[in-house]
Amino acid sequence: MNQRPAATSHADQVRRGERFEFGRNWRHFLDTIDEQRIEQAEASLHGMLGTPLAGKSFLDVGSGSGLFSLAARRLGARVHSFDYDPQSVACTRELKRRYLPDDPQWTIDEASVLDAGYVRSLGAFDIVYSWGVLHQTGAMWQALDHVGQAVLPGGWLFISIYNDQGGTSRRWLAIKRLYNRSPRPVRTLLVLLVGAWFELLAVLARLSRLENPLPFRDWAAKKRTRGMSVWHDLVDWVGGYPFEVARPEEIFDFFRQRDFTLERLKTLGKGHGCNEFVFRRGERPSDQRSSLSRD
Repeated sequence: MNQRPAATSHADQVRRGERFEFGRNWRHFLDTIDEQRIEQAEASLHGMLGTPLAGKSFLDVGSGSGLFSLAARRLGARVHSFDYDPQSVACTRELKRRYLPDDPQWTIDEASVLDAGYVRSLGAFDIVYSWGVLHQTGAMWQALDHVGQAVLPGGWLFISIYNDQGGTSRRWLAIKRLYNRSPRPVRTLLVLLVGAWFELLAVLARLSRLENPLPFRDWAAKKRTRGMSVWHDLVDWVGGYPFEVARPEEIFDFFRQRDFTLERLKTLGKGHGCNEFVFRRGERPSDQRSSLSRD
């Protein structure tokens, strides 16, 4: 197994309140995964990338539950997944065990995207995917640089990064720090309070549009968009730490300087959550090839 060259272990960071247990949350999410969720994840990948995945090499950076690795593999890509969180790695392996137990074209590691040597050892890929991960490494710009280098010339990079809301983002950072430094009952209370606040805002917005104001009406739509779970996303949002943000133009400029062209963009305006980007790398000659592309 590839190991992380970290000054402190993942467990130490969690114990000190410096890192959210993403894998623990994903472990509970696995119980909700069904065929509909997988199909919605497939549709999300295909819709944003706008290119067939069959026969392409696919790197899932921060695989989490493993849902999107599974979706990419079912769409015909050769997949390599890795995550820093040991429980996330276990979740990805469990999903592979359930659906594609002996598939040699889906490999899984425990590793960090901040480990430049590890990322280089993988070679380059047709598609590099990292949704909602790089801003929670503690070194977002370094992580962005590493994933960019993992894309083959002419390949695609699909990432999502937390939207910079200025002062609001700084207040969310304080909430996330409080969550990770609090005992479990306080964490649960924080999630419930934030969830109630979001629902209140949604109800008021529907009332202003003269729509049915009943709460929780938007929960089913979340499953339809990416196959995800509103509750598990809410826990992830409240607790997700480390936490960094960027304006869309900052991400655009960063990758434009590295010979990437923006192909597709979904932004939130002033809202909270992730802006989504699909970039295409320039066709400059390179002898880099993904190890998954070799015969």
